[in-house]
Amino acid sequence: MTRSDGRTPHDLRPLTMQRGWTRYAEGSVLITMGQTRVLCCASVEEKVPPFLVGTGRGWVTAEYAMLPRSTHTRTSRERGSGSGRSQEISRLIGRSLRATVDLEALGPRTITLDCDVLQADGGTRTAAINGAMVALTDACNGLKAAERLARWPLHDSVAAVSVGMVKGVAVLDLDYEEDSSADVDFNVVMLSGGDFVELQGTAERHPFSRLLMDQMLDLAASGIAQIRSVQQQATM
Repeated sequence: MTRSDGRTPHDLRPLTMQRGWTRYAEGSVLITMGQTRVLCCASVEEKVPPFLVGTGRGWVTAEYAMLPRSTHTRTSRERGSGSGRSQEISRLIGRSLRATVDLEALGPRTITLDCDVLQADGGTRTAAINGAMVALTDACNGLKAAERLARWPLHDSVAAVSVGMVKGVAVLDLDYEEDSSADVDFNVVMLSGGDFVELQGTAERHPFSRLLMDQMLDLAASGIAQIRSVQQQATM
């Protein structure tokens, strides 16, 4: 099977991460996966949510949004708490990043990852996780350099990718055209050791077997290994 952009089923889209993309954020990354572009900014604040006050523990959270003309037609700018979809993806990104952080080592401060989709062509939530991990690392490096950490707070790294069944073939890193026509669609989030943080899988037309699911997860794991390599190169 040859895909519309010339990739084989096992290929990622071209992936780049540009660090330091904004001037003021403690960490910032513009991640490009094919035609999808997401700006991820990490902001450090010396405060925590009310439920953590007095515990000595920090917090990592995320906010996700799509800019009005990030898709083929303009959508209204999100205000207030945003759409249900944006809230769900924000929580996903936050959970994924917290899986890598020792919140006690972070100390009583909050790191917020703002993930804004500049251009969408499928896989925006997975791209946001991948870029936010690098932005979070940069923010922690800044805290370390300023001697504001008692010990290093990141005990792992996280990466994510989409995988699905398109025309009966398991394919990696779906673009919008593939995602909108897929028979099965998975978003897979994994730590560096191979443990899963989250699996989001849906059969759009017909149920899928355990054997097929394992095939897709193996394909996702191979793609995540490649993404992790790019993350590591970006933070060197």
